[in-house]
Amino acid sequence: MPVLPGAEPYRHEGGEVGVLLCHGFTGSPQSLRPWARYLAGQGLTVSLPLLPGHGTRWEDMAPTGWPDWYAEVDRELRALRDRCSRVFVAGLSMGGALALRLAAKHGEGVEGVIVVNPANRVHGLSAYALPVARHLVRTTKGITSDIAKEGVLESGYDRVPLHSAHSLRIFLRMIDGELPQVTQPLLLLHSVQDHVVPAADSARVLGRVSSTDVTEILLEQSYHVATLDHDADRIFEESYAFIARIAPSVGKEGTAVGG
Repeated sequence: MPVLPGAEPYRHEGGEVGVLLCHGFTGSPQSLRPWARYLAGQGLTVSLPLLPGHGTRWEDMAPTGWPDWYAEVDRELRALRDRCSRVFVAGLSMGGALALRLAAKHGEGVEGVIVVNPANRVHGLSAYALPVARHLVRTTKGITSDIAKEGVLESGYDRVPLHSAHSLRIFLRMIDGELPQVTQPLLLLHSVQDHVVPAADSARVLGRVSSTDVTEILLEQSYHVATLDHDADRIFEESYAFIARIAPSVGKEGTAVGG
């Protein structure tokens, strides 16, 4: 299937400091592309992969689950580590959970973690019905484009396959138990108003990680997809400042692949 416009993966060959960006559930690299381009412009090596089952049509997502999504970012992280001396992981929503698991599993192989509105659990009574409902109903309504800025849309699915949502629920419960293994410096940015992931998820992450170098920033003008919203520039600048503080030697600019 053809990839949705803007949903293509993005890679930039920069200097010795690299960053892996992970997009969210039913979303695509489109939601993080401006962030990736900003970091590339600062001289970093950047990888923004397209997760399996994403960026085309929801039917392609239905047979995929968390092991597929995590395997993709794990491969990208290992490839970045082969090219760079220091590597950071970052993500939005479910992508934040993926980034946190990478930090938990790779230890010293990850220098720091940046998460924006990280997901920690599937909320509501519907979450408890997923194990059964997924066998009765194929999809539910989509969760994309929770953006305060007028005229801005997120490229993603208008339907959520329930099999994939069930897998996401399993993954989030698993990573919650792994959060104490996260010891790296952490930058967590979350929106005051978020109609997809409540602030309680960010509070849970902050309360369970073992990191001692922790920065929390509130985003007052954005909804869930803050990387495309009014606070986007602040996210970009704060994330680069965080990386530059921990790894001051960012490299020279290189070439981008994926537009």
